[in-house]
Parts: sequence; structure tokens; C-alpha cells
Amino acid sequence: MDLRRLEVFAKVAELGSFSRAAEALYLTQPTVSEHVRALEDELGVQLLDRLGRGATPTRAGQLLLGYARRILGLAREAQQALDQFQGRMSGELVIGGSTIPGEYVLPALIGTFKTKYPDISLSLLIGDSRQVGAWVEQGRAELAVVGARPASRALESRELMPDELVIVVPGGHPWASRKTVSLDELRREPMVMRERGSGSREAVEHVLEKAGVTLASFRIVGEMGSTQAVKQAVRAGVGVALISRRAVDDECRAGLVACVKVKDLEVARSFYLVTHRDRTRSPLAQAFLDFLESQPLDRPSKST
Repeated sequence: MDLRRLEVFAKVAELGSFSRAAEALYLTQPTVSEHVRALEDELGVQLLDRLGRGATPTRAGQLLLGYARRILGLAREAQQALDQFQGRMSGELVIGGSTIPGEYVLPALIGTFKTKYPDISLSLLIGDSRQVGAWVEQGRAELAVVGARPASRALESRELMPDELVIVVPGGHPWASRKTVSLDELRREPMVMRERGSGSREAVEHVLEKAGVTLASFRIVGEMGSTQAVKQAVRAGVGVALISRRAVDDECRAGLVACVKVKDLEVARSFYLVTHRDRTRSPLAQAFLDFLESQPLDRPSKST
């Protein structure tokens, strides 16, 4: 099987669209269609169902997709190993990140790493913690940083860095001038939350559980699909929110919102570094892991 054809097929299957795959691979849509058609002819089986403007893998396509990811990963690993042998570091590394680390932590780390290895290409995929864990398990991302420890036994995780949850209120809110509020006061306020499945939501549920309360006892007035949407809802006066301090530091310093602590709530949490337990790491992935180890992130080194 031709590696280029496999790469094109995998991209169409992952993006669910011939046009989006063509854009991602810098090819024309007819060229992408021809690569897929040639692969189907070679294998004698239909790999994709063409549904209007979309494309969905058939059962045969789903079977091949797993192998394609492994084959393409090994090809990239081989090229990186040869580059490393010759004193160079090149290739592409795909990193996953849940919303908070993906938007507020990893970009700066990736920028620093890129200055050390200017010839490499890095892609950052952002989703909720469960989705990102699935990407690592499937091989779409070699490693990830998430806000909730993954449940899959195929994944290895360890605490990477600490975080803290704070109450965020609009600048004109009566709590804006206070340093702390009580848990009972918080329960009487309208609250905006992240959606189910996000690491941020799981972190909130965990700290409330440790305090002996559940979300059902709070006035939840809205659930948002991103932390940015939560912050905008707070600024618009929809409600208060319990979210990561890392996500609101800039807005707090600018006075757009105020950050308040809950005096009777344990608000510490962690971000987790996630890798596949059995999959061999590429030299570039190992270099990035070594780079993370060298950073002053103030995190423990326990593995699970």
C-alpha cells in the first residue's frame, strides 16, 4: 500500500470531509478523491461512504484506519530516528490538550520548545478531556495534557502541574471587593458551568464532593461548551462560575472580572500528562517529554 494514499484516506476519515482533507493536505479535492479511489481499487473494498458533502468510514474503512494510523506513525518515527541519528530533529508532533491546558498552558510551552527545534512542526488538538484521551488511545496524538485523569487502562497518566479553582464574578458584582465567600453563599448564586465530560466540570464536581455537596444543590443556570463562553457569560451577568485561575488571570488583572476564593472549599486540582501505555514514542515525542521534565512546573512525578 502506498503511504501517501493511506495518509489521504486517514485524513478524510478523521475530518469526515474530502474538501477539509484537501485543505489540510494542501491538495485539490479531485486529487484527494483519486487517492482514495485508487486505494479502494487496490484493496478491492469500499473504504468510505460518500454522504453529501461528508464522508464516513465503512466497516472496512474503520478496520483499515487503525492500521493506517499505526503505519503512518511508524513511518514518521523512522524518519525522526534517522534525522536524530544525523544530529537533526525534524518531523511533526501532534499534541492533545483539554480546554484549559490547551488554551492557556501548552501554547507557551510549545513556543519555547519550537525555538529549540525550529525545523519541527507541532499540531495542538483541543477538546474535552475524554475526547483528548481517546485521541491518544487511537494514535491521533502522541501525548496530551488534560484536566481529568483518563479512565482507560491503555493510557498512562501522571500529575504534571497544579491548578486552582476560583469563583469568577462580574466586575460590578457585590463579591468583587471581597477575598472570600462561603459555600452557602455560593449555593444561593446563579452559576454557569462547563458541559458534562469536560475536565473542568469533573474538577468542580470532585471538589464539591469532597465538601459533601453535589451540583444538584446549586442554582445552575447555564452550561457552556468552552471556558471562553463561561467567562463571557459571567461578564454578561448570567451567573458566577468556578473555573481555573489560569483561565482568568489576565481578565482579573485587567479588572474585567474578579476572582474570589471559597473559604470552606478545597480548590486544588491537577493537570495530567497522558501517553499511551504500550505505544512506542517517537524521538520527537520523547524530546518534548524531556523538555516538559526540565520546566519548573512544580508538579509531582507519580505515575498511574
